[in-house]
Amino acid sequence: MVDNKRRLYWILQLSTWTVYALLQIIFFSMQSQQTISSRRIIFFVAEAVICLLVTHFFRHVLNRWRWLSLPVPAMIPRVVVSVVVLGIGIYFLRIPVAFWLNIAGVRSQAFQLDQILGYAAFYIFLLFLWSVFYFTYHYVERYNKSLKYEASRIESELNNLKAQLNPHFIFNALNSIRALVDENPEKSKLAINQLSNILRNSLTFDKKGLTRFGDELKIVRDYLSLESIRFEERLKTDFDIHPDSYQYFVPPFMIQTLVENGVKHGVSKLKAGGVVQVKTLVDNGKLKIQIRNSGHLHNGARRSNSGVGLQNTIHRLRLLYGDDASFKIVNEMNNFVLTEIVIPQITEQ
Repeated sequence: MVDNKRRLYWILQLSTWTVYALLQIIFFSMQSQQTISSRRIIFFVAEAVICLLVTHFFRHVLNRWRWLSLPVPAMIPRVVVSVVVLGIGIYFLRIPVAFWLNIAGVRSQAFQLDQILGYAAFYIFLLFLWSVFYFTYHYVERYNKSLKYEASRIESELNNLKAQLNPHFIFNALNSIRALVDENPEKSKLAINQLSNILRNSLTFDKKGLTRFGDELKIVRDYLSLESIRFEERLKTDFDIHPDSYQYFVPPFMIQTLVENGVKHGVSKLKAGGVVQVKTLVDNGKLKIQIRNSGHLHNGARRSNSGVGLQNTIHRLRLLYGDDASFKIVNEMNNFVLTEIVIPQITEQ
């Protein structure tokens, strides 16, 4: 996908500035009403190459400083200033080419104020058009992505509702709570609150596509607490949370889904039970979430029908973050499975 976008970008860039050079040559020939010299043709081609390089540099700046992610009021002044500066820059970059080719008209009037202002305004206009097309393309693409993500979100919501509201889960949780009512009434009340929290969050799935890490972590803790009642000593849990993790937003129920897979397809399969560990790290502006569980992947992957939403998790990460996020699930030594997602820090959308 990335290669296709890069290929399309270069096709459009080369086509646009090739057409620009051809139009310059044609208009100059029509105005002068004489055969255009080879030096003048080279000059127009060189001018088109300069425009191509400047717009490519501008694109690099847009991506490097993430201007496309900025709110429109914050982005417009940056783009306007950049277009003006680059437009003036193109004018002065073409002057050495004109001197080298000995283009008489350009050489003699190169540093006249009216020439500078006139041509700079022309290049600013060209860059403005280029910017309009570039931003329009990306906003349309982002809109299409949001539609795809909405469809994926609905599918994910249904999967999570099935996972959270399926009769087996409710039956096991209620049975565990019933056993606690006489033995430990306080703990049974806590378990009821935890089950209620999970069901409530399942039914009020975040329509914006992101939720605070702290809210997601609370669901994970509630889920593991309920499972600990059922598995008793067979399920041990461990949390190692980096303090900066709470500044991040994450896709709802994504961590809970991965933890649930670890319990269902790892710990529950072991007679002696096992451990589920949730650990987070923050490095270079990215949140790394690691879920380790006792167990083993068969042939490097879970069976295609096991687990809940692993493929959906990968798809949601790709739609939300593109190449800035990553996902992996691998065997580790000592019979542990590591599931890891890495996501960048973005604001709630």
